[in-house]
Amino acid sequence: MIYIGCIIVLAVGLLMTLAPSFWWEITESWKSNATEPSDSYLRLTRIEGIVFSLVSIVCFIGMLFLG
Repeated sequence: MIYIGCIIVLAVGLLMTLAPSFWWEITESWKSNATEPSDSYLRLTRIEGIVFSLVSIVCFIGMLFLG
């Protein structure tokens, strides 16, 4: 079950890193009158995506070595 969670976190992290504008469309566009996200939102979303991806990779490695 933990493997599925790690895969989901990895997928979300990659989506946030590679397509932050699409992530904004999914999660935030309906809350705002703006037509596109700000540059700071895009930068922060990419950083969060990298963190999510790294946490997922560490989770996988930990499960491989710890059982």
